[in-house]
Amino acid sequence: MSINHLRNGDSEPLLRQTLLSSSQRSIVNSTSQVAIVGVNVSPIESLDYEIFENEFFKQDWRSRGKPCRFLQQSRGGESRWYQVCGYLQYDVGEELGISRRFQLAFFIFFVSNLGLTLFASLITAFIAPAATGSGIPEVKAYLNGVDAPGIFTVQTLVVKIIGSITAVSSSLLIGKAGPMVHTGACVAALLGQGGSKRYGLSWKWLQFFKNDRDRRDLITCGSAAGMAAAFRAPVGGVLFALEEMASWWRSALLWRAFFTAAIVAILLRAMIDLCLSGKCGLFGKGGLIMFDAYSASISYHLVDLPPVFILGVIGGLLGSLFNLLLSKVLRIYNFINEKGTIFKILLACVISICTSCLLFGLPWFTSCRPCPPNPSEPCPTIGRSGIYKKFQCAPNHYNDLASLIFNTNDDAIRNLFSKNTDDEFEFTSMLIFFVTCFFLSIFSYGVVAPAGLFVPVIVTGASYGRIVGMLLGKNSDLNHGLFAVLGAASFLGGSMRTTVSLCVIILELTNNLLLLPLIMMVLFISKTVADAFNGNIYDIIMKAKGLPYLETHAEPYMRQLTVGDVVTGPLQTFNGIEKVRNIVFILKSTGHNGFPVIDEPPMSEAPVLFGIILRDHLLTLLKKKAFISSPGATSGAVFDNFASNDFAKKGSSKVRLKIEDIELLEEEMDMFIDLHPFTNTSPYTVVETMSLGKALTLFRALGLRHLLVIPKISSRSPVVGILTRHDFIPEHILGLHPFLATQIWSSEQHSHILAKAVLGI
Repeated sequence: MSINHLRNGDSEPLLRQTLLSSSQRSIVNSTSQVAIVGVNVSPIESLDYEIFENEFFKQDWRSRGKPCRFLQQSRGGESRWYQVCGYLQYDVGEELGISRRFQLAFFIFFVSNLGLTLFASLITAFIAPAATGSGIPEVKAYLNGVDAPGIFTVQTLVVKIIGSITAVSSSLLIGKAGPMVHTGACVAALLGQGGSKRYGLSWKWLQFFKNDRDRRDLITCGSAAGMAAAFRAPVGGVLFALEEMASWWRSALLWRAFFTAAIVAILLRAMIDLCLSGKCGLFGKGGLIMFDAYSASISYHLVDLPPVFILGVIGGLLGSLFNLLLSKVLRIYNFINEKGTIFKILLACVISICTSCLLFGLPWFTSCRPCPPNPSEPCPTIGRSGIYKKFQCAPNHYNDLASLIFNTNDDAIRNLFSKNTDDEFEFTSMLIFFVTCFFLSIFSYGVVAPAGLFVPVIVTGASYGRIVGMLLGKNSDLNHGLFAVLGAASFLGGSMRTTVSLCVIILELTNNLLLLPLIMMVLFISKTVADAFNGNIYDIIMKAKGLPYLETHAEPYMRQLTVGDVVTGPLQTFNGIEKVRNIVFILKSTGHNGFPVIDEPPMSEAPVLFGIILRDHLLTLLKKKAFISSPGATSGAVFDNFASNDFAKKGSSKVRLKIEDIELLEEEMDMFIDLHPFTNTSPYTVVETMSLGKALTLFRALGLRHLLVIPKISSRSPVVGILTRHDFIPEHILGLHPFLATQIWSSEQHSHILAKAVLGI
């Protein structure tokens, strides 16, 4: 059955309840029909990654030349705007603080934060709700074969760029990496479909990505470009797209993504050279190495490994706890968002108000520290980013907590990673900063605004690493800045669960290959520990949103079932030469996307499976009125009435043709259509006795949308049913076979029990 088909008995209230209250497992597979896209519940469908080979496709392919496809993606050049807004905001407050006008400074800090948050939430809620959050779960689901509506539109792209700039500048503890990955994917998707006709931005020379497979590859390259631009880590961006984003990978895609990331690196280098010449003003200076903290040689010995091991274990525990709490908070936010747009905006404003009060008030609880005798930079730091922020302190003193809070996230990370700063931060200040970042990053993510998780996790992990360094550093040769780097790696590994890409990204950020063994160690340990409790954060968010993501592995209970055990009916088929009235009736009465085409006598001696035809192709045939008056085979001249674009897959942002939009006369309803030239004659098929686990492996590896099930023994019908993504979703399987629920040791139960035992929650 088709993924966008609502089964009989499924009601809309049940679907919404299942998505928003995932703690109650439903026996009905509701996650394969609707999902939370942004903050709205929207219908979704699968993507046709399989090349549809019919006679028309073959003739069109032979008539075309060999196009040259240059994959040039988004550069994500808006990252510097975050720093501009942040500097303007913090510098005004700092100037007022120096003049001892703290009430006015707090008022400006409070109002500017609230205004930026309100603006970001308004444009997101009313213009592009799909721009909410990081966008990585939606892009990852798309690359897995799930088409969520509105995630790659022009509105989403514009709101993602503007909204992420204002939201990050509003002092909310959110990041830019996720939105930039989504931005790169949006640009790639729009380029793949030739732009946007709705806004008059359309280029015919770009319209050669006519199928979902080509667009999938292009969007994969776009996501790699976004991550490369966010952290100035081109190799890390490619590996992130490979390890975390893509469900299908091939060697050709590897070099294309590498080429894309190389272009990003070159463009970034050109922009940086421009800034080094002094023409960027508040954009500042910098290099491809964002946090160049350890370009000098460092040394470590065997005695330093136990603290690093402890760092990895605690990082894994904290990462799993972070994922658990975030999933609980998102569930609460979904309940609030259901009440309407005004509640979404009010929630964002409440989080902004609490954030402003905490950030401005907490430095008052820490004591001022005298400036060091030979500081590496002017102390106190006034009018720019730095380690020594004056805040309320007397001359020649600084507030270490304010130095972390009243800076952009990038500068806070740079301060924490800095070497030779073991005496610059107090333990109390670092503990307050860690707890604040841990909870603010959880409560800030779910607001109706573009928001990422990478940077908050790095900030939180770096502060946690500093704390461990202060406690264990006396027994180690590692400085506190290096502990901060390893703490960030451990917390990233515990939350994101990626290893290779994170390792390379951190190395590119810090510019020191000598850290490689230690970073590999903490990433492996933290991921291993955290995997015992729950999944990675993006998988948890996808599940909470109801996006039917297919994992690489099959659950053990799938080996006990055959594909015949999960295929449900009734199966809708067409004859090779079908009456128009029958086609219209089936299209109106079902939501199926694919239909088997069967030749029956007198077309053949016995019922034979000819192939499969798509719903969109049937609609095109009806719209073009490719009818014949009598049930006979058509000639090759029928191809002259169609162009290749007629059957090309429309972009995700375009309005799809519906059967209700086609008007037919009564005499036309009694005519016929020859489906043979437009039918895929080589569909993938499996025998009904194949195990469900083996079928899942085949279905995911090939990127299928339909998998035909044929009988083991010749029967009256050559097709038993159709497997779609819907049939592999656990809720659907358990709905058909509830006895399996008692045999499943689910990851949720496993993580819940371990969390209670180890963390005492």
